[in-house]
Amino acid sequence: MNVDQLMNELERKHPGEKEYLQAVREVLASVEEVYNLNPQFEANKIAERIVEPDRIYAFKVPWVDDKGEVQVNIGYRVQFNNAIGPYKGGLRFHSSVNQSILKFLGFEQIFKNALTTLPMGGAKGGSDFNPRGKSDAEIMRFCQAFMTELWRYIGPETDVPAGDIGVGGREIGYLYGMYRKLARENTGVLTGKGMTYGGSLIRPEATGFGAIYFLEDMLKTNGQELKGKTVSVSGFGNVAWGAALKATELGAKVVTLSGPDGYVYDEAGLDAEKIDYLLELRASNNDIVSPYEERFPGSKFFAGKKPWEVKVDIALPCATQNELDGEDAKKLVENGVICVAEVSNMGCTPEAIDIFLHHKVLYGPGKAVNAGGVATSGLEMTQNSMKLNWTREEVDAKLHQIMHSIHQTCVQYGTEPGGYINYMKGANIAGFMKVANSMVEQGVV
Repeated sequence: MNVDQLMNELERKHPGEKEYLQAVREVLASVEEVYNLNPQFEANKIAERIVEPDRIYAFKVPWVDDKGEVQVNIGYRVQFNNAIGPYKGGLRFHSSVNQSILKFLGFEQIFKNALTTLPMGGAKGGSDFNPRGKSDAEIMRFCQAFMTELWRYIGPETDVPAGDIGVGGREIGYLYGMYRKLARENTGVLTGKGMTYGGSLIRPEATGFGAIYFLEDMLKTNGQELKGKTVSVSGFGNVAWGAALKATELGAKVVTLSGPDGYVYDEAGLDAEKIDYLLELRASNNDIVSPYEERFPGSKFFAGKKPWEVKVDIALPCATQNELDGEDAKKLVENGVICVAEVSNMGCTPEAIDIFLHHKVLYGPGKAVNAGGVATSGLEMTQNSMKLNWTREEVDAKLHQIMHSIHQTCVQYGTEPGGYINYMKGANIAGFMKVANSMVEQGVV
């Protein structure tokens, strides 16, 4: 495999899809050496096959708003690879959604799901519909219209969507209700469901919880511990909430939150009351964190800025892709950061990652760090198929074990001669090898 040659061909076929092309290059560059040591991969053209989705569904979603006016959005489902199990990946409802973003997320999902050790393939979907500012009735009508198109392409052993940005418990409920009506069956075809109809305990917190479990292992492997460390977090949604909650519980001090309007610095650190307030902010139907400053005197809001200028031990991007760039990385390194872990998908730009690796900063890629969300979705699928519910303690223990296993795998494939652990390389190789070998064993299909 020649990465540059393959990327040139992809750029010719998919011009302008920058997020997708960025994700593909990162993985292929990491696995190029091991790929070329396995002639069966080239013989089966695994690289050329794995970078293209199996199929993409695109459809219009007409719905009626509260004023009686017809609105039209676009819906997508990118089914990328199902070599090791049913397609699995979230639905994102946000105005920024386009095919490139969903292809990047679906491609990443292949390897993230492979790392969990659970039998799940990779997919992603969503719409350019933004639920912010919409009434419950409008969101219900949109979700029902969206599922009217999607339902025929998914199923418990075919494709199991979950939530993502803009798709929480409310949206999953409306989507599942319409699926149940159309398919005339109750199956675990969506995850992130409510506890009254097949959901799993700790699913809302799972991405953040799993990230902190992975972070703990990263620190321990390097003779450090989480307790007493200062942490910067971006975002203020479920992912940031789960990460802040678990980090605080384990003795760290979380000092920042952020939104599109800027970030809040709270030198005293978050506590139970402040973490609960995150849920209030998220439920307020606007994307601003500035009210935090008024609610908690002593904190300070910085309009239009990102939290990466704050001096901390650990940085956790929890918001969206490419939110931490090269300039941010330089500031973090100058301020002595010891670890950066992506809780968002592809939270760092390639320039930022290069800076962290060059300075031997511990860097955890999203496909490993944030795999706890989809891992717990996989556990929800298992509970649904067995027609039972595990306790919070049982789910948390299984999540903790999965994240520990992912970390061990990253260390196995990512440890360099000098002892530095390149978690990006380790995660990419581990996930790729599992999927590529499955594809070889199953023939050219």
